[in-house]
Formats: sequence, C-alpha cells, structure tokens
Amino acid sequence: MQTPDKQEQIIRTHAGLIIGVVQSIHNADLRPQMEQALAISEQNGWDKLVAAIRKIMDGSRDESVLNGLDDEDSVIASAILRGLQDPNTLPKPDDEADATLAAPMLANLINDARRGDHNAVIMLGGMAEQMSVPGGDMAKVGAILKDLIDGERDVDKLCDKVGPQGESLIVQILQELAKLEVH
Repeated sequence: MQTPDKQEQIIRTHAGLIIGVVQSIHNADLRPQMEQALAISEQNGWDKLVAAIRKIMDGSRDESVLNGLDDEDSVIASAILRGLQDPNTLPKPDDEADATLAAPMLANLINDARRGDHNAVIMLGGMAEQMSVPGGDMAKVGAILKDLIDGERDVDKLCDKVGPQGESLIVQILQELAKLEVH
C-alpha cells in the first residue's frame, strides 16, 4: 500500500489525466479528445487503468472499478472518483511533481530500459504521454526521457529547453542514474 506522501506524488504526477477525465465527464465535448489520450495510454500498457477510467466515464461511481488495479492505478482512479464527488479534492493543474520522489523511480526505469527491459520502455512511454498532458516543464521532461534512455548524460544539452523545476528533476535523475550505472 502507498504512503500518503507517495499517493500525493502519484496524484501530482498524473494531475493532467485526473483533471482531464473529470472535465470530460462534465463536458461531453471534451470526451473525444480524452478517448484519444486513453487509446494511446492503453497502447502503452495502461490497459487496466484505462478500463477503469472508461467505466467511470460511463457512469460507474462504485469502488469496484478499483478491483484488479495495481497501487498506482488505484490511486489515480480513486482521485478521479473523489474529484467527481468533490471538485475541491482535484489536484491543481500547476502542481509540480516532487522531484525527490520521481527522480529515483524514473532513473530505475531508464536504467532498466537501457538494459532491454521491454516493460520499462512501455512504462516510460506511458509516463511520457501522461507528462505531456499538463504541458509546461513536465511535458518537456517527458520528451527528454528518450534521450536519457539512449544514453545522453550532458546536463546542459538535456536542460537546454526546460525551466528551473524541470532542470531540478533532470539533474536528480542524472544523479540517480550515475549511482545505478556504477553498479
């Protein structure tokens, strides 16, 4: 089970998706765009989460939609359900993920992907897609993930087009990768 801090980190990381789903439920004009994002997420291995989100979008508000989800997906789906009941619980779209929690996880996935772990590649692809939803620095960092998988370690090159928060996350990812690549 996730700790409250870890749950908050997951919610912040996926704020764009959570808000987008709730908005598409309240505004049918947004649903086709959300369906496109869900189709891409499903192709990137997020099929159980997407199935749960589609049930929620089709009107299910029962917590049984959480059955079969892993911890992270369950946190995301629960945040959507809470947001539908009380919009004040929705994450703020400008909330940034805490780099101190995200960097080690991303570094491990990047390291695994570099070693040929197909699941890590799929997870990073899904994360990059989700990071692109809110735009801003997170979208730019999401676009840089492939460069990191390909072995780019030049901090100046990687941080060239990101702001201070994105740069902080990239620097921390590079520090974590350096630790992993020594072993």
